[in-house]
Amino acid sequence: MISFTKKIKISKIDSIIVVVLVVIAGIVLVRSGSISPELEDIITPSSEQMQPSEPDEPIIEPIVPPESIIPGYMRSVSPENEGLHYDKMSVSREWWYYSVVFDENSDLAGWVASISFNHMARSDLLGTSKPDMMIVTLHGPNGEEYGGVINKERGLGILKQPTLQAKTPGVSVTFENSWVEGESPEWFIHIEDEDIDQNNDITLDLRFFAPFDAMWTIGENSFDKTNRNLASYVFMGCNVTGTVSINEVTHIVHGIGHHEHTWSPNLVTKGLINGWDWTHIALDNGWNLYFTSYYNNPQYISTKVSEINPFGTLILTTNSGDTITALNNINPEIITSDKEIFTFVSMPQKINLNGQPGLTQPLLNTFDISLNMDLTFDQSYEKIWKFPTYVGMKIGRNIASGTISWNDDEGEHTVELNGVGTMWSMRAFL
Repeated sequence: MISFTKKIKISKIDSIIVVVLVVIAGIVLVRSGSISPELEDIITPSSEQMQPSEPDEPIIEPIVPPESIIPGYMRSVSPENEGLHYDKMSVSREWWYYSVVFDENSDLAGWVASISFNHMARSDLLGTSKPDMMIVTLHGPNGEEYGGVINKERGLGILKQPTLQAKTPGVSVTFENSWVEGESPEWFIHIEDEDIDQNNDITLDLRFFAPFDAMWTIGENSFDKTNRNLASYVFMGCNVTGTVSINEVTHIVHGIGHHEHTWSPNLVTKGLINGWDWTHIALDNGWNLYFTSYYNNPQYISTKVSEINPFGTLILTTNSGDTITALNNINPEIITSDKEIFTFVSMPQKINLNGQPGLTQPLLNTFDISLNMDLTFDQSYEKIWKFPTYVGMKIGRNIASGTISWNDDEGEHTVELNGVGTMWSMRAFL
């Protein structure tokens, strides 16, 4: 029997063709579902990846009260406005006032400071012959108190220079070794207490910066306010930085402050203005409140503010700092008072403040806006001048709490107002 053996030879090209056909066949089978890939090759999305993406949360605008319509000339202050005015025969008094509430990031968190350089009318402190005044007070939340009030001789002519001296333009005021220099929007203050605090050594170096324009509170009806004999403006929401040294211990501080400049003529006497209550408050929600009211009658006649009170002012600024709600119809009521400083005359301890828009804000009246707030002295320094002056001053830290409410197209709104501020009250017997 004969067998045959046949040798088959496969070329390289044939091998490549076979491999390609196998790969193509595999792909076709996988896509058709006949063959499944290994489970470990499947990437399963996580539960977080399978969750639908959430839309961005809407931006909720903060609720703010309606703002007053303020003409531009009521927000404009020139370097000449900032300088001295008591060099005129018709102006008898002038002061440059600064206050600050130190914030939680300061070494003196919750403390307040009040600083004022006062050129008083000679009749204001009758019988003292010392009408140049400087006020420097520091008050803490736990009863801490430093500084005080001091008044010194003015002098006449070149032989004896006044204790308080001022220049223009801009703010340039000195009181012995203490001074304030600057021009809107920035001022620098250096305080050496001299003998203003007999028991402690205090030194302050502070920078005030006003990010927003001023607001004229008196004299706003005149374009040329520099030539007015009665005027006042205030910068609110100032950024304050610097140092406070107490008995050679230096504290780094910053906070929210205010700067006010006021001058008045000889016609505004102590007999015409028998007292005032004043405050600047840094509210917890970032807003600022300024309030001042004057008493036209001696306190032994009436404790009420006259219904015709052209010098009373209440200003609320929101956290933008550039919007103002001015409530000129104000009705402060003394709730509690300290002991009498003169016969039938005492200093306030707690004031209830109620404010609505005045006749000068007709559009604001349509919102039925109303502010109600209690102002309570927490810590204070008192300075009393007895016979024949009969003037008392109380300056210190106050606590504020209350509400502001209004109506608009979106309904009724009520916002709680709480904060800490500085307060200054004055009372005269005659």
